[in-house]
Amino acid sequence: MDTVIPSEGKRVAVMTGGGDCPGLNAVIRGAVKTGVRKHGFSMLGIEDAFSGLIDPNYRSPHGNIQLTGPVVRDILARGGTILGTSNRSDPFRYVIEEDGVKREVDISARVMENFDRLGLDALISIGGDGSMRIAKRFMDLGMPVVGVPKTIDNDLAATDQTFGFDTAVQTATDALDRIRDTAESHDRVMLVEVMGRDAGFIALHAGLAGGAHAILLPEIPYNIEPLVKRIEDRRLRGQPFSVIVVAEGAKPMGGAESVIAEKLGEMPRLAGAAQRVTLALEDHIESDMRVTVLGHVQRGGSPSCFDRILGTRFGRHAAELVAAGDFGKMVALRGGEIVGVPIEEAVNKCRRVELDCQALQTARAMGVVFGDEV
Repeated sequence: MDTVIPSEGKRVAVMTGGGDCPGLNAVIRGAVKTGVRKHGFSMLGIEDAFSGLIDPNYRSPHGNIQLTGPVVRDILARGGTILGTSNRSDPFRYVIEEDGVKREVDISARVMENFDRLGLDALISIGGDGSMRIAKRFMDLGMPVVGVPKTIDNDLAATDQTFGFDTAVQTATDALDRIRDTAESHDRVMLVEVMGRDAGFIALHAGLAGGAHAILLPEIPYNIEPLVKRIEDRRLRGQPFSVIVVAEGAKPMGGAESVIAEKLGEMPRLAGAAQRVTLALEDHIESDMRVTVLGHVQRGGSPSCFDRILGTRFGRHAAELVAAGDFGKMVALRGGEIVGVPIEEAVNKCRRVELDCQALQTARAMGVVFGDEV
């Protein structure tokens, strides 16, 4: 039987925010098992990001979820999050509608009141850059917060890697393996669009692992001519098929990202990056072309072994920071170890693919084209 250290009397909330991501449940489990079993915390799961603090009874009269050992049992391998998530519940930019007109309002004071009303002593916020910015603002208002970095894009600064990235890369690589088979069978140019709004880590790593012939990243605005040359060179060598990986945030030289919609209180929605490349190529090559958009397939599914372990380590360390009263920190992977770093280090800038990094230079050495070649 597990030994429980006497309770510190802390009531700790846990929430997941932003897009869903493989490994979220591993973090929740790691935090709960450490908090409850080791420190005797009472732990409350806040539903759908800040929605459960904006209105503690918004989903049902029963309110948020009491997190206990049985609740987190057998969730390690599950995708998604048992707490639900949202990217539309920023209390500092909350959208309301009055007289048919939508506008953004700041309801952070209501969240602070509900935090106190629920008797909470700390919040573990699991999320990406947007969630960490919100966490930092609430920390500045006096809420004791610990952050956990989550994003499949791997674009959060202050940590060597975020959980969810490894699984997303494997999902994209598996798709590229299949796409390559059909591209070769039909002598086609196949374009595969992957996620990556501001950073091209998924595109770069999956493209390298999947043997792509061209990779287009948000960090490198592209010209169409190098792609045309790569495709034609392959055709002349008796390889009339090509596979091109396109990050959703990729953009042509002098152009902008492919934005399809902008809504109040939400980030602009990107789509069509690969289709735009296809349209540009049509004027230069005669090859049959097809576009595959992986989309949210990259977010779902059981997390990889790496993400299960990293998520568990993150969750455990977050609970330890709460126990120590070391707030305003985000757990981070640094040189193989889990440490706590100031949250502001994660939100000061977006982590992007460095143009001199070994992964990118290795891809170039393999003949991969990025659209910036002369």
